Amino acid sequence: MNRRSFARAHLSDALTARLDAAAAQITQVGAELAARGWTPATSSNFSMRLDAAHAAVTISGRDKGALTRNDVMVVDLEGNALDAALRPSAETALHIQIYRRFPETGAVLHTHSHNQTVASRLFAAEGAIALRGWELQKAIAGHTSHDSTLTVPVFANSQDMAELAARVAGWLDAGKPLHAYLIEGHGLYTWGRDMAEAKRHLEALEFLLACELDLRRLGGTA
Repeated sequence: MNRRSFARAHLSDALTARLDAAAAQITQVGAELAARGWTPATSSNFSMRLDAAHAAVTISGRDKGALTRNDVMVVDLEGNALDAALRPSAETALHIQIYRRFPETGAVLHTHSHNQTVASRLFAAEGAIALRGWELQKAIAGHTSHDSTLTVPVFANSQDMAELAARVAGWLDAGKPLHAYLIEGHGLYTWGRDMAEAKRHLEALEFLLACELDLRRLGGTA
């Protein structure tokens, strides 16, 4: 029995079907985002909720532009791999945190575009990027006006997942809204009710960050 057959043998038929469907979406979005240059080298990680207790997540170290079904695995919502022979992305704990804190979330995307990474350094000292006055803010669920403020926090990168998760939890526990966040020198996390919404959020935030960077470069004000 090969590894794939072994893994499938330890999943229910229903969970296997959900995994296959999620993997198809994850591989497609990986190819699309890689084509845009948002997932250089083997960076980035993607996931989808499978049910109330499980999520599909990309396996560590895989080229996100060339993902196959065998590059996506199952973890429970404690972050444990159902197939111990497979290693999920190192940042799986941050995906799991989003699923646990926001039960309506169906997909999480983490990317490393040039704009995201530069913005994460530029705004690190301020601790957040306050997006105001941009029409595309309305692409983010819950934002219906360009007059609102969409705050994207920037968390220091300790490379310790428990510490990073604690910082995200601290933000949420303070009652602050959260639709996305940056990790300094790293990249962006965002999510949605399904893959389509998560991708829309990612595309909108990438555009908005690029606009903010251009304003700074040109000496304008946000």
